[in-house]
Amino acid sequence: MATKNKIKTYSLSEMKDEFIGKAGTKKRDEYEYELNMEVLSFMIKKARQQRNLTQEQLGELVGVQKAQISKLESSANSATIDTILKVFKALKAEINFNVKIENKKLQLA
Repeated sequence: MATKNKIKTYSLSEMKDEFIGKAGTKKRDEYEYELNMEVLSFMIKKARQQRNLTQEQLGELVGVQKAQISKLESSANSATIDTILKVFKALKAEINFNVKIENKKLQLA
């Protein structure tokens, strides 16, 4: 009688733990930060496109050059919070921040 080979499956979290590092390690924190910045860049680009604006037009609304908008859309790493807030305000888009302390969301009263 043949024995069936079972394929072990892994969650995304388990794969990250094994190949990037456990949560809280420097390598994992850097990975998560880079991923968040990529998502932010993607959201800026998508919001701009939905508003049918060119990078130059958005730059004019924000008060920066087209090159800075292009840089933001390719990587938000070097952007200041102030610039990101100005971009979303110019796009008439709402942005929300969540702060967690020891796995508990910090909420304003």
